[in-house]
Amino acid sequence: MATTADMRNGLIIKLDGSLYSVVEFGQNKTARAAAKVWAKLKGVDNNRSIEHTWNSGDNIFPVRVEKRPYQFLYKEENGFNLMDVSSYEQILVNENLIEHPELFKDGQECFVIINTETESPMGVELPPHVVLMVTYSEPGVKGDTATRAMKPATLETGATIQVPLFVDEGELIKVDSKTGAYIERVKG
Repeated sequence: MATTADMRNGLIIKLDGSLYSVVEFGQNKTARAAAKVWAKLKGVDNNRSIEHTWNSGDNIFPVRVEKRPYQFLYKEENGFNLMDVSSYEQILVNENLIEHPELFKDGQECFVIINTETESPMGVELPPHVVLMVTYSEPGVKGDTATRAMKPATLETGATIQVPLFVDEGELIKVDSKTGAYIERVKG
């Protein structure tokens, strides 16, 4: 059993029969009333985002989760087929559990968040950044690098992101897997 003092970002808790991940939390103290703990919660097993408030010291019900390394094999109609890198077991994960599915390429390493009580997948995350090849991009104008101008570029996975003008077709770039934004060119 845990209390509101154990609250932290990323904690997964059970609330009203559903699972939620803590996105942000804080404490409100007033001189006359007891302290309150508030949290912004994102649904893990549903698509809801809610805010909830507890009295300081109230019980919360955290769910134990594990991050296990998997490898993306291929996409099919029902979802994404992933393989456990240690046991070689394959699982099918629904696309709505995957953060930025457009950044997945064949053989991509990822982490599956597993609910240890039910052994069911709760989400799939990529490493902090991924390296992808630019398959299409308009050519940049020579000398136009003084501004922070951006242009669209299509990646090998089919995703389109904004890149600086100096990035050309065939180059490898590093992409932030949380935001889907360009980070830097990769020398290869």
